[in-house]
Amino acid sequence: MKTHTKILWSLLAVAATAGSCRKLEEINVNPNSLTSVNPQLILPRLELVAASQMNSTSPLYAIKMLVQADGESTEQFYKWDRGNFDAYNNLRDITKMAEEAEKAGLSSYKAVAKFFRAFYFYNITIHFGDIPYSEALKGEIGDYKAPAYDEQKAVFAGILKELEEANDILKAEKTIIAGDLIFKGDVTKWQKLVNSFRLKVLMTLSKKTGDSDLAIRTKFSAIANNEPLLQGNGDNAQLVWLDQQSNRYPQFNSSSFGSGMYMDSTFIQRLQERKDPRLFIYCTQTKSGKEAGKPITDFSSYEGGDPAAPYGTLNVKATQGNLSKVNERYYKDPTAEPTVLMGYAEQQLILAEAASRGWIGGDAKAYYEAGVKASFAFYNQYAKGYASHVEEADATAYLAEPINNFSTATTEEEKVAMIIMQKYLLSYFQRSWEPYYEALRTGYPSFRRPAGVNLPNRFMYPTTEINTNSENLLTAITRQFGEGNDKTSGQTWWLK
Repeated sequence: MKTHTKILWSLLAVAATAGSCRKLEEINVNPNSLTSVNPQLILPRLELVAASQMNSTSPLYAIKMLVQADGESTEQFYKWDRGNFDAYNNLRDITKMAEEAEKAGLSSYKAVAKFFRAFYFYNITIHFGDIPYSEALKGEIGDYKAPAYDEQKAVFAGILKELEEANDILKAEKTIIAGDLIFKGDVTKWQKLVNSFRLKVLMTLSKKTGDSDLAIRTKFSAIANNEPLLQGNGDNAQLVWLDQQSNRYPQFNSSSFGSGMYMDSTFIQRLQERKDPRLFIYCTQTKSGKEAGKPITDFSSYEGGDPAAPYGTLNVKATQGNLSKVNERYYKDPTAEPTVLMGYAEQQLILAEAASRGWIGGDAKAYYEAGVKASFAFYNQYAKGYASHVEEADATAYLAEPINNFSTATTEEEKVAMIIMQKYLLSYFQRSWEPYYEALRTGYPSFRRPAGVNLPNRFMYPTTEINTNSENLLTAITRQFGEGNDKTSGQTWWLK
């Protein structure tokens, strides 16, 4: 009897303990630790990060807009080696937004997630070549901690497919996208952006028009003729900065604009040769030019440093007061100007190139001029204190200059050269590395460098991949360049 009683009490104790554990688990759920987040809370940060990363000084050395006079810049002298996969951190946030949108049945956010996936994967693959794509960002749902590398052609095909899917979703979607800093929730503008970016990706693949799988020209023409595109600067995918904590212009109060940073002479010369008033907006007069009493509209009062010269030589020139610096507005104005992820000016110049190459009908000259005028109008609206230099009449006069007049170009090569130059000139603190890769694609513009120095075609893969994903990395390197040939000179698929 005593034995039975002990057993009974033991069973009751176990049951009570089990019940208590269940209750404790329920009680100990932290109400402040969310298991689900509305995608509208994730989107603003995604947009802020994307815009900030488009607004960097590093690529401006490589594309010959800036020089350094107090030390050797890796980018200026094309001595970089390994890049990083930091963009995958942003892609994790995008994946989370897509997951939450799926749970909540908010298809518009899924479309936006597809755009940002395309945006980041496009930039990653251009930088490196083959990259983790189809198995990337799946570490939480399967054995993908060491994802395989997709061939670059497959990555581009996937990017184009995701953008097409985003367009299809947005065609049917009418719900306002809450939390959207770029378009204030306007679904139609998001659709225009998606299609404009599709044109950009397809034009990037201009060397691959013979690939029947991709059908570059056919797809480009179908989008240009049948899908909604950006209709003016009012449709620009841009982030307008505010004088608020974490919302200020990315270069505001940056210490990088110290005594050693100056303008590149080749960039200034290109603006001077074209009598381009954007010069006054981009940089300052030299100290000697200003002291001579020259007005800011005097093109001779601007001068840059030779990007191929030793930095000590530049320092001497700077000491003499003969180097222009970055306009103070870029680091003293917390709202400066919007950062544009993709804009009407760039789109029209892409269409001008397509028309020049015979991919689409239409007047290449009209597209070209619309792109240039849109760039002038952008600075007329946002460059505080400089609007009078970039009025519509100034744009018209600018386009009449023989060096800028599209009618003077008679061959496809000459037309493309003029178009790419204008895309380059509007890229100041706007398009990150894109002008560099465009130069690799087209040969324009040329970038001055020391004798014997070749332009790198890519970045080497990150050290983190060597340490954590070496087997898949080695397979990708060998497939593209031969075993052990992870070099910046390696030419990836899109450039061949």
